[in-house]
Amino acid sequence: MEAFPAFFPLAGRRVVIAGAGEAAEAKLRLFEGSPAQIVRLEGEAAADPAAYAGAALAFVAIAEDAPRRAAAAAARAAHVPLNVVDHPELCDFHTPAVIDRGQVVAAIGTGGAAPLLASLIRADVEARVPAGAGRLAALLQRRQDAVREAFPDLVQRRAFLRRAIAGPAAEAALRGDMAEAEARLDGAIAEGAAGLGGVSVVLGARTPELISLRAARVLAEADVVGGDEALLARHARRDAGRVDPADHAAIAARAAEGQAVALALEATDPALTEVLARAGLGLAVLQPAPGDA
Repeated sequence: MEAFPAFFPLAGRRVVIAGAGEAAEAKLRLFEGSPAQIVRLEGEAAADPAAYAGAALAFVAIAEDAPRRAAAAAARAAHVPLNVVDHPELCDFHTPAVIDRGQVVAAIGTGGAAPLLASLIRADVEARVPAGAGRLAALLQRRQDAVREAFPDLVQRRAFLRRAIAGPAAEAALRGDMAEAEARLDGAIAEGAAGLGGVSVVLGARTPELISLRAARVLAEADVVGGDEALLARHARRDAGRVDPADHAAIAARAAEGQAVALALEATDPALTEVLARAGLGLAVLQPAPGDA
């Protein structure tokens, strides 16, 4: 990683944009709808360090070399993080290609090496980020204290949130029905840890082309995984715990603790099914069906 990505809070902060023309207008559009105060500078004002004092970020979009360097020097004298359009050698940071969904923001960067490539990747990723993702984030923020109270254990809290962003509350928020989303989320919170644990078995582990989108999501969302390592390396989270599929007691214990366990196997295990049934735990079996999304 040659550059570290970071997010700067904008509420109550000033952002300075120095220059005129299309490049400056593009930077201005970047901050449309943000809570930041945008300050525009042109001419001699762009070379005054006092104009940048206290700003969170500064952008210089000036075509002429001397005025551009004067503005950059002024911003740097004010100790403001600086971006100079099309001149990475003068920059403290590079502007990424941004996906803006309100409270959900994603950024694609190439360290200033290939901005067009970043834009192309953004277009692909943006198509995968629902327009209502910001509404879902805002809902989760409003229920943050309630979630922490219901799930004081960090592992359980993370497990709950992973379920929440893929469950009925999220679906309602993404389609804009916030009343339904709040009711669904409140109901899930009220269930507590009892509604979290379970075991899923993804069949057809040695034939990855037969893994459905639904199976891939199950593996990606699981707290604990086991089975075919090639499939897990491709679909499971890096921080997911590991369990031996033959250790039925450990699998049952993890599920009883409220964790989601996903196993990538070639066939179902009757002994595991029996152990889970005795413990009163759920078992979902996902068949290798390419059309199942």
